[in-house]
Amino acid sequence: MTSGKTLSGRCLCGAVTFTAEPRALHMDSCHCSMCRRWSAGPLFAVDVGTSLKIADGAKLGVYGSSDWAERCFCSVCGSTLFWRMRDGSFTGVSAQAFDDPGIFEFTTEIFVDEKPANYAFAGERKRMTGAEVLAAFSKQSE
Repeated sequence: MTSGKTLSGRCLCGAVTFTAEPRALHMDSCHCSMCRRWSAGPLFAVDVGTSLKIADGAKLGVYGSSDWAERCFCSVCGSTLFWRMRDGSFTGVSAQAFDDPGIFEFTTEIFVDEKPANYAFAGERKRMTGAEVLAAFSKQSE
């Protein structure tokens, strides 16, 4: 199931542009140590499933951050863009890379057990530990 909306976005310099159809108009925040290092804070991402279409991938940098996932960025300006499963089954797009990031509701925080104590988001939302997230991904791939 998807939101039924095809949205566009790009990196800071415009060298990498894309369209995607989010599964829902919400964003999640990841507090894992890798996302925090990669994005200089928690990563706010939108689940676009397999709908991501990159206009020209020539300037897309790809870093294999684990055995199962990779992180994609603009090789010109360095913008954080996508976190995706290597098998192509899931892509999370940086919410701020979309042209209108304000349309996404903030609904879930993941890897809360790795969140440092020096920040916290106000409001009520679903919060999941790393073990809970990994278990949820395992169930999806069965």
